[in-house]
Amino acid sequence: MNAHTWRWILALLLAGAGPLSRSPQLAAADPVDVQLDRAAPPSGVRLDVQPDTVWISWATGRADEPTARLVLTRRPDHPALIRSLAIRTADGRWQTVASELEPVWFLTVGTRRVPPGKPSWQKWFVFFDNPARRPHETFTVQARLDRIAIRWDHPGVVIDCGSLSAGPFRGRRRLIIYPGCDLLHCVAALSTERDRLAIVYDAGVLDRAGGAWQTYGWIDTEDRFRAAELDRFQRAAPLRVRYRTVAATAAGGSLACFAPPHQFQFPRDWTDNLGFVWAGPHYRGSSAPAGIGIRQPKTGGGAWVPWFNAPPNREHRLSFFICWTSGTAEEAIRFVRRYTNDDRFVALPGYRTFTSHYHMAVAVTAMQRAAEGKRPLDPPEFVRVFKRMGVEMVHLAEFHGDGHQKDPGPLRLKELSWMFRECRRLSDETFLLIPGEEVNTFLGLPPRPGRHPGHWMSLFPRPVYWIMHRGEDQPFVTTDARYGKVYRVGSTADMMRLLEREHGLVWTAHPRIKASSWTPDVFRDQPWFLADYWLGAAWKAMPGDLSEDRLGIRALDLLDDMANWGVRKYVLGEVDVFKIDHTHELYSHMNINYVKLAELPRFDQGWQPVLTALRSGRFFVSTGEVLIPMFTVAGRESGQTVRGVNDGPVTVRFRVRWTFPLKSVWLVSGDGKQVRRRRIDALPAGAFGEREFELTVDLSGQRWVRLEAWDVAVNGAFTQPVWLEP
Repeated sequence: MNAHTWRWILALLLAGAGPLSRSPQLAAADPVDVQLDRAAPPSGVRLDVQPDTVWISWATGRADEPTARLVLTRRPDHPALIRSLAIRTADGRWQTVASELEPVWFLTVGTRRVPPGKPSWQKWFVFFDNPARRPHETFTVQARLDRIAIRWDHPGVVIDCGSLSAGPFRGRRRLIIYPGCDLLHCVAALSTERDRLAIVYDAGVLDRAGGAWQTYGWIDTEDRFRAAELDRFQRAAPLRVRYRTVAATAAGGSLACFAPPHQFQFPRDWTDNLGFVWAGPHYRGSSAPAGIGIRQPKTGGGAWVPWFNAPPNREHRLSFFICWTSGTAEEAIRFVRRYTNDDRFVALPGYRTFTSHYHMAVAVTAMQRAAEGKRPLDPPEFVRVFKRMGVEMVHLAEFHGDGHQKDPGPLRLKELSWMFRECRRLSDETFLLIPGEEVNTFLGLPPRPGRHPGHWMSLFPRPVYWIMHRGEDQPFVTTDARYGKVYRVGSTADMMRLLEREHGLVWTAHPRIKASSWTPDVFRDQPWFLADYWLGAAWKAMPGDLSEDRLGIRALDLLDDMANWGVRKYVLGEVDVFKIDHTHELYSHMNINYVKLAELPRFDQGWQPVLTALRSGRFFVSTGEVLIPMFTVAGRESGQTVRGVNDGPVTVRFRVRWTFPLKSVWLVSGDGKQVRRRRIDALPAGAFGEREFELTVDLSGQRWVRLEAWDVAVNGAFTQPVWLEP
C-alpha cells in the first residue's frame, strides 16, 4: 500500500467515511462534517481534512504532482468559504495568491409568458418575451455551511459546500476542480417548484480579507489592457471588456473571474456589449471592500430580452470560473483566453469555417452611401470582425427589416444588384461573403391565428435575380437588358421550379421557435420539404436554459426527429443578429460550421462546392472550444450510408479536440421511432487535449447515428448523421 493510499485512508478516518449527519444541537461555530467519496480520488488529487479546514491540491498539467491548492473553511461562522487559493512556484514553494474569498450569486426572478397558440410541448421554446417589463425581484443568494461533501464525478472533483436559498429557489453551493486544469468552477445549483419562471443572475467573488487586493485589470473593447487601483472604484461598477473576464491582483499573484463562454448569453437579436463583468466594493449592497464577477443586465440587446428558462423541479446551474496565477492580472487573463482560442475559430486542415444568418443590410447601406455621395465602407466593420475571428465564409440574410423584399419590380432588382456587388467587392482570397435572404412566403402552410408560415433561409450557388411577385400574364422567367435572367415567383410551384433550375438550397430558420414555432413539423410531408433542395433546419443556443448540459436541444431534438421521419435532412449552425462592430460581445452568441472543403471558393467562380458539401452532410457544428475533426462508422463519414449494420457490430471511430475539460461524448442513434443516447465512458481528464477513439458498437435495428461532445462549460460540437441500412 503506497503512501498516497495511506494518506487517503487517514483523511477518510478524520472526516468520517460514508454518509454523515450533523446534530442540530451543535453550536453554529462547530466545524461541519466532511463526507468523502468511498472511491479513491483521481490521479494527482490530494486531500487533507484538518480540524477547521479542508485542503485540496491537484495537478493542473499532465504530471501527478499537485500544482494548485484550494483551502476551504469548515466553520459556519467564518466570513469566507475559501480560506486561500495557492499555486506551486517553479522552485517548489506554495505561494498564496488570494485568501478569504466568498463566492456569491444574485438571482433575479421573473415570469415566463408563453405566446397563445403555442403547442404544449413547446411551452419553454420562447424568444418573444420580456420578463423585465413585468414584476420581478432580485435576491441575494443566501448560503449556509451545513456540511461539506466531496465526490468524484468525471471529469472533476465535486465539493458541495452547504445549502442555498433565493426567493422561491433552493439548492446547494458547489465548487468543482478538474485534474489537469487550472480552473475552479463555482456553481449555485438551484431548483424551484414554481412554474413559468424566468431568471438571470450575477455572480463573483468577494474579498473578505480587506485590503489584500491592490488593482483590478481587464482588456477593454479596443484590445488594450487596463489596470485600475481599487480606490478608483467607490462602488462596484459594470465594465465593458473583451473575453468576458475581469481580474484582481494581490501581493501573491492574480485571479481572474469569467463566465461560461456561450451558456451565459441567452439569445438576443443584438450583441452589444452591455458590460457583462463588474468590479469594485459593495456589489449589490455587500459589505465586502472589493470584488469581481460577472453580470447579466436584465434589459438591453434588442426588442426581445427573454432571460433564461427556469422550468420547475430541475437543477439550474448558475456558474462562473476562477483562474489564478502567481503573475499579473494580464497574465491571468491570458490564461483564460486560451480556453476560447482568443475568441477565434481555429483552422482545421480540410475544413472551412462557415457561418449563416446575418442581417447586415449591406445592400441598403451601400445604396444610401452612394446616394449621399459617400465612398463605400472599405471594409465594413463586420467584415473586419469576422476575419479576426477566423471566419472564412459568411451567409447573409438580407432584406429582413431593411430593403423592399416584396417589391414587384425595379426596386427589388436594384437592391439585389447592390447586394451582389457588395458581396463581390468584400470577398477576397481569404474571405467569401455569400448573398442570401430570410424569406417567409411560398414554402409553408397558410397562416392561421397563432401560427405563422415559418421563416426559411435561401442560398443559391451564384447570384440569382428573382422577384417575389408574378402576375397572371407574366412569364416565369424573362431576360432583362441590365440584369440578365430574372425569375418571377408567385406560388409554391414557382419557388420549387426556381430552386430546381438554379440548384438552390433552403432550410428552416430558427425551427420550433420565433416565427417558425410550428415548422418544419407542420409541413414534413409536403413536396418542398421532401425535396433535395430542402436541407433541413438551423441550430442555435436558443432558448437559454441553465438546467441543460447541452446547448440548443430544441434543434438537436429536431435533427433526431427528422432522421427518424426517414428523411435525410441536416442541421447547420446559425447566429441571427442584426448588427456587428468590434466592441460587441459577438463570440458568446456565435457558433461555426466546419465544412469539409479543400479550398475556399472565389466569388466570381460561384460557391457551388459549399452547397454540395452542406447537402451531403459533410460538416459539423461547434461553439469553437470542442471540435470533432473525424467521425466514421464502418469507414463511412457523416452524410454517407453504411449497409449491412444488422450483420453484427460495427467500428465507430472519431477524434475529439477540446480546451475546457471534456465532460461527455454521446453516440446518438435512432430506429425510426425511438432515439438512443449512449454515453462514451473512459474519457480523458484535463484541459487542452485531443484524442482518437475506436469503439465496437452494435447498431442493429438503427437507421442513423451521429456524435455529440460537450465540455464542463457547456460548450460543444455535433456531427450530422451517418445513415444505416440493413
